[in-house]
Amino acid sequence: MERRTFLRASALSVGGVGAAGAVGAAPTASAAAPLRVQVVMFDGVEEQDWVAPVEVLSLAGRASGGALTTTMVTTGRPATVTCSYGTRVEVARGWSPHEADVLVVPGGGYADQAGPGVRRLIADQQFLRRLAAADVLHVGICTGVMVLSAAGLTRGRNATTHTAARADLAAQGATVVNARVVDDGDLVTGGGITSGLDVALWLAERFLGARVTQRVETILEYERRGTVWRA
Repeated sequence: MERRTFLRASALSVGGVGAAGAVGAAPTASAAAPLRVQVVMFDGVEEQDWVAPVEVLSLAGRASGGALTTTMVTTGRPATVTCSYGTRVEVARGWSPHEADVLVVPGGGYADQAGPGVRRLIADQQFLRRLAAADVLHVGICTGVMVLSAAGLTRGRNATTHTAARADLAAQGATVVNARVVDDGDLVTGGGITSGLDVALWLAERFLGARVTQRVETILEYERRGTVWRA
């Protein structure tokens, strides 16, 4: 799925209630042409930051009959990742920009300058160059947004992040929006740790339509928080 497809799909994100908010909103992904989502995993990643998108989007893929696929990937080779609170996750694939339409970057460890977490991604110039060049819909969760910022992807764009990092995000050139989810077309960002739930549900609605998303919400027994800010 090419970037121009995302731009057409973004009409859902700017159309207001009459578009994505309508129960009959037409999906832009299908089982014949599924949306391929990859979630970046790394040592120090916050558990909730990646668990929420993986579960929501995997469930949305199932509820849509395979119109969306979700894969966890490392920044390099397959590896076992140790998360912020000690959870160990075996990640069987490395990230390949050509195999993704959406790349989700979770956060974690932003306050620890020397430990594992997003600071190591921010320091990895090769990864940042690949990230900036990738023809994908970039999605940042919590302080994962600061990785996108380090790659230059939020400069001059509307975005949000964890409250503790918003001043840094603004200093790096973003227009910081005080919202839980910010959709700026080919850049989607979420606020604090649990915002991954709402970001993922918004992506489901944007690409699969409201019916599928309502079904996912019902199964999860979760009601979305806040209003999606749309450019």
